[in-house]
Amino acid sequence: MVSNEKGISHNADSFLNDLHKDLKADFILANPPFNMKEWGGDQLKGDIRWKYGTPPPRNANFAWVQHIIHHLSPKGVAGFVLANGSMSSNTRGEGEIRKNIIEANLVDCMVALPSQLFYGTPIPACLWFLARNKGNGKFRDRRGETLFIDARKMGTMIDRTHRELTDEDIRKIANTYHAWRGEKDAGKYEDAPGYCKSATNEQITSHDFVLTPGRYVGARITEGDSEPFQEKMARLTRQLAVQVGQSAKLDKAIRAGLEALGYGW
Repeated sequence: MVSNEKGISHNADSFLNDLHKDLKADFILANPPFNMKEWGGDQLKGDIRWKYGTPPPRNANFAWVQHIIHHLSPKGVAGFVLANGSMSSNTRGEGEIRKNIIEANLVDCMVALPSQLFYGTPIPACLWFLARNKGNGKFRDRRGETLFIDARKMGTMIDRTHRELTDEDIRKIANTYHAWRGEKDAGKYEDAPGYCKSATNEQITSHDFVLTPGRYVGARITEGDSEPFQEKMARLTRQLAVQVGQSAKLDKAIRAGLEALGYGW
């Protein structure tokens, strides 16, 4: 719903009737509908907004992404929610569009969200953060890098079916992003296994341009997991040898007991 200069409201369509064609925004926040099938893509072949590839006619995810990019100013930053599939799908050219957006140095940060956050859909979601100029001098030069945050383990169940991110969870995610960007007073950024990772475009390329944070952050280190791999394998092998020996002794005792009862074999 939009209003014209006379204050009269009417329905409009962001794709078929872009009423702000010349708008270039410094900040964009959006929550597009997930995996929208009927969006009129067949009527928009060759549209100026499809700079990174034509979106598939039965899924509007990358139409929304490119619509948002088109309306970003040269220093613009965007944050929006999309279905998890947008991070990895290769259906009908989506992988190629994602590849082109990555190679254009537009993807600043990806956040995988926990399940059961939304009342309107059970589909898992993620956050995309795009930046037109990742080397603008105001913050750390982030060209050729993308921050990945895996927040799937965060949040608190408020009833049997819904989860909420706590204020502390939100602060942690936000502070991680601010620190990685090099913002003043945000602290020093460090990769945290199982939670966050600053990956290069080369690393993303090696993962076929998939933007799923779990591909990059690795496994979470818990207490006791700091033991070097070689030492852990040697210890576990010794432990297994002892357990196998104990099992053989137990098996021998059971056989002897059964033989004494006349049930030997």
